[in-house]
Amino acid sequence: MPPSPLPDVPTVQLVLASASPARRATLRAAGIEPLVVVSDVDEDLAVAEATERYGPLEPADIALLLARAKSEDVAARLDAGMVVLGCDSVLELDGEMHGKPGDAAEAVTRWRRMRGRSGVLHTGHWLIDDHAPGGATLGATASTTVHFAALSDEEIEAYVATGEPLTVAGAFTIDGLGGAFVTAVEGDHHNVVGLSLPLLRELLADAGIGWFDVVGSLGSRPEAG
Repeated sequence: MPPSPLPDVPTVQLVLASASPARRATLRAAGIEPLVVVSDVDEDLAVAEATERYGPLEPADIALLLARAKSEDVAARLDAGMVVLGCDSVLELDGEMHGKPGDAAEAVTRWRRMRGRSGVLHTGHWLIDDHAPGGATLGATASTTVHFAALSDEEIEAYVATGEPLTVAGAFTIDGLGGAFVTAVEGDHHNVVGLSLPLLRELLADAGIGWFDVVGSLGSRPEAG
């Protein structure tokens, strides 16, 4: 059997500034084993301060703002030599931003609005390259239109009772129990999970880092943070 063309370990270590298991799984499936360091960002405070300074923000801008805050928070706590990726997702419905529901009642109310309709899932990505002198800091937002099934009240209540909608932006997943309730997507389906691989590749390229610089063939590394 011919040897793998991939190195055992990547030449550049990618740090994921997120606690999301779905984002980590997406990277691992693509051959990237990230070091996970969870940020300490107060998201509500960050949005409030930005709104006070700049005025009302669009949902896509909020996703990018929070992704940058997470990336900068983690990068400030690490030694040089790594590339940090921060991500944040929000669902836009009728021009309004929705993150994780505050409780089950909010999740039920939101799903009654979402059923049979479409929303836009925005995921902000912010990359800080600290592995070489003069490293880049840059970001962008990926947006994917999501079409939802026409759930009955009973289905909504049963889904919310599982607890899954309370843990994710938009109150749904596409890679879990909620997958049965997403009838179609327009755009990058990875983005709905919370991390757009094509956009990450573009950001890395803009920073002068090749895709296979962050890919390795070995298994998991320890988490931190």
